[in-house]
Amino acid sequence: MRASRLLSILILLQMRGRLSAETLAQEFEVSVRTIYRDIDQLSAAGVPVYAERGRAGGFALLDGYRTRLTGFTPAEADALLLAGVGGAASDLGIGAEAAAAQLKLLASLPPDSGASAQRVASRFHLDPINWYSRAESIDILPALATAVWTEKRIRIRYESWTDLVTRDVDPLGLVLKAGIWYLVAAVKRQPRTYRVSNIRALDVLGGQGKRPARFDLARFWTTWAKDFEARLLKERAVVKLSPAGLRGLRGVNEAAAEVARDSGQPCKPDGWIKADIPIESIGHATGQMLRLGADVEVLKPPALREAIAREAQKVASIYQ
Repeated sequence: MRASRLLSILILLQMRGRLSAETLAQEFEVSVRTIYRDIDQLSAAGVPVYAERGRAGGFALLDGYRTRLTGFTPAEADALLLAGVGGAASDLGIGAEAAAAQLKLLASLPPDSGASAQRVASRFHLDPINWYSRAESIDILPALATAVWTEKRIRIRYESWTDLVTRDVDPLGLVLKAGIWYLVAAVKRQPRTYRVSNIRALDVLGGQGKRPARFDLARFWTTWAKDFEARLLKERAVVKLSPAGLRGLRGVNEAAAEVARDSGQPCKPDGWIKADIPIESIGHATGQMLRLGADVEVLKPPALREAIAREAQKVASIYQ
């Protein structure tokens, strides 16, 4: 385990340049003291790693040093072709380049590893698009990806829920979530998220974009997504669910279904459960609960019960 971590530290320093002990400790989920011991071990092994003190200090490799310890293990080669997302390279305008790079990478693997990786790719396929959905066709995406890669400041005309606005932003990264592309960009050094399909116009400005120090796209997205879900499902409802209702709830509100499954209490009729679940709003939850039919009964809030009763009466009047 430690040998693997030492190699990973070496490769990270080669890829990212100077890194602090705190950053490395967070990366590998170990203590700062452990990182210092690892750095001492690398130095003792002849790796030219040095430390710089100060606020912007950290560990770095001597200029020009590169390790050749980058061979793939058989398991890593098997996982190689599972790391890509189907269609993403084509969306970004680099489909041909990605295919060429994949061939070159396979050619560089040990003799048996390339065939193994190709065998895995022929048996597993990743489709990130939801059922009954289609991938968004976004003509602006290749130009946006270029701006992200070259760190060019851009001006976007963006259609939000409430208005059409123009903003100058520093692009930080692109995220593909369930077949939908999102741009993460900084406004006055504060990262924000924009759905790419809502960008109506894009202009590349003359200046270089400003990237917040030590910004981590994956870490930002994970935190932002959890916060977004929490803000979205900010209201509550008390419901009774049949077994079929609980299964159906998964299709309309996965978070609510998870809460109901974990905290629901048995109630009458037999086999039903009672649970306090998160909902987005009265209007949104009305449509969701109606989809479950007689397999759900809303107990609270009264406004949701009344909204469901009104809609049910409208539906019944059509078929009378």
